Amino acid sequence: MDLSEKNRQTLLGLAGDLKAKKISSVELVNECFKKIDERDNTVKAFLSVDREAALKAAEEADKRRAEGKSLSDFDGIPVGIKDNIAVRGETLSCASKLLKPVVSPYDATAVARLRDKGIIPFGRLNMDEFAMGSSCENSAFQKTCNPCDTERVPGGSSGGSAAAVAAGLVPATLGSDTGGSIRQPAAFCGTVGLKPTYGRISRYGLVAFASSLDQISPLSNSVTDAAALLDIMAGVDRMDSTSLDAAAPNALASALSGAASGSLKGVRIGLPEEYFASGLSSGVDKVMQNSIELAKSMGAELVKVSLPHTKYAVAVYYIVATAEASANLARFDGIRYGDRKEGRDLIDTYFKSRGAGFGDEVKRRILLGTYVLSSGYYDAYYLRAQKVRTLIRKDFEEAYKQCDILLTPVTPNAAFKFGEKSDPLQMYLSDIFTIALNLSGDCGVSVPGGKDEATGMPVGVQFLAPALGEAKLLGAAAAFEAALK
Repeated sequence: MDLSEKNRQTLLGLAGDLKAKKISSVELVNECFKKIDERDNTVKAFLSVDREAALKAAEEADKRRAEGKSLSDFDGIPVGIKDNIAVRGETLSCASKLLKPVVSPYDATAVARLRDKGIIPFGRLNMDEFAMGSSCENSAFQKTCNPCDTERVPGGSSGGSAAAVAAGLVPATLGSDTGGSIRQPAAFCGTVGLKPTYGRISRYGLVAFASSLDQISPLSNSVTDAAALLDIMAGVDRMDSTSLDAAAPNALASALSGAASGSLKGVRIGLPEEYFASGLSSGVDKVMQNSIELAKSMGAELVKVSLPHTKYAVAVYYIVATAEASANLARFDGIRYGDRKEGRDLIDTYFKSRGAGFGDEVKRRILLGTYVLSSGYYDAYYLRAQKVRTLIRKDFEEAYKQCDILLTPVTPNAAFKFGEKSDPLQMYLSDIFTIALNLSGDCGVSVPGGKDEATGMPVGVQFLAPALGEAKLLGAAAAFEAALK
């Protein structure tokens, strides 16, 4: 598949072309349709695209620009949306049979803020069902392929979002990150994937998987694009009590400055020893060593740090996340909305609707979560996991006293082949380097760092920063990206 730069456009580049009248929004949207028609029958990133609505929005954007009334530099640019984020009048299936008939009556706050700038919500992107998975193999409707090698997975759960950007179908997308669901597919597909501070972007309109971990955020072709989308979506929201009333991140200005300088002079980068232990494939390890040397050559001060409770992160995550999933998914019973299977009585209807509607991985996590919350096990599992979660958060706080940001792998391996990780435990370990960040609530970004020599697949490099540290994080990531290119 052709993945040349001309097929992977940036938001900032398109904004310049629109302003210079080199292209119209209608032409841009039609170009996206053309690429989808040519490539998505193989990649299968999109579940649906409302072409009529997208073209109408593009026409309105062109009219505003002609009248000198553009809503922003990005007015008229399409951005794909993961199918667990509400878009008014569009499906909201979460790639599940149970919610296949559901159409959202409103926009998520993040989507509404994109619309306020004239950005066009474009299509519904495939995902692991209810965002539960690391490979996009758990969708009820189709398997999305990695555009770099269609025999390999794109990662998950935001596999459709990453694949759409990597295949050049759209310039950017929105996904959600609960335990690495943006950063891991970004690393597998060779795109940029941002996980902001918990609460930085409102979760209103995001179908909840694990409420204390979930975050909406962008995937893009550059760090500056991710920063631009963050600036647009960030901010307190009265519809989400967990959203942060914090100063604007000004991430784009910082990213542009970092990209222009190409320098990390004065930046202390921590290297957590637990993230470079045994378990890394030789290809990923080589990319990481090259990245460390590059950071050093750019003037960064490298500091060895320790995150001793990282070894418990996977266990803690799969207790906390499944417990919250069990509670959140209890509302999906086929009664108020969704696909109903009629039974003999109310209870039988519940059983039949949920039994037929949920896939195996979703059922597995609901059962795990129900177990750890049950009488006699709550203290032994859920309460203890929350205490260890606090220790993990404190580890990060101590590490940031010694450095400004951390540099780590995103995944132990490059993208694997379909069916290669049939054992659920092996699949869960795919997220071993991303999970701790969601537990701590801090911010991080995956940036393409090179390729695995054995497979030729992309390998991501992860930068992590303290809560509300997106400006410094994206400035450093943009500098690294510029120096690598």
